[in-house]
Amino acid sequence: MNYDRFYTDDLVNGEGIRLTLFVTGCQHACPGCYNQSTWDRKAGHPFTAEVRDRLLQLAARHDGLSLSGGDPLHPANREAIQDLCQRFKQRYPDKDIWLWTGYRHEEIAELPLLQWVDVLIDGRYLQAQPTTLPWRGSANQRLIRLARHHAVAASQN
Repeated sequence: MNYDRFYTDDLVNGEGIRLTLFVTGCQHACPGCYNQSTWDRKAGHPFTAEVRDRLLQLAARHDGLSLSGGDPLHPANREAIQDLCQRFKQRYPDKDIWLWTGYRHEEIAELPLLQWVDVLIDGRYLQAQPTTLPWRGSANQRLIRLARHHAVAASQN
């Protein structure tokens, strides 16, 4: 996986003060996308163990982790995203993870990595459907709080 950039002290991508990672790679290529520079999964910088560990250390002073892109759920990103999410939750069980994806929840609901995600913003960006809803780029996108799914996953472990 590669990443484009990360923001510390981000107040825009989720509730509270966030650490936000923008990965590269997106198959959706939504017209009007704000982050077109992140579509190519080979662009950006390698997401190494050192980068991961630095993000985990920086997260200590934030309310949570936000994952955007590109698309964190691009097939080439899923293994590294799951590893990051799992390590984050093990280290900071009381902090939350927000993830933006162009996939609909119904398409990706069975992905094991979602057990670590607290809030999912799903759906492709549709330029023709502007919205004033917080944390969404277009009216079709949904903010889904996945906490109830965590309780089920925890009881099965």
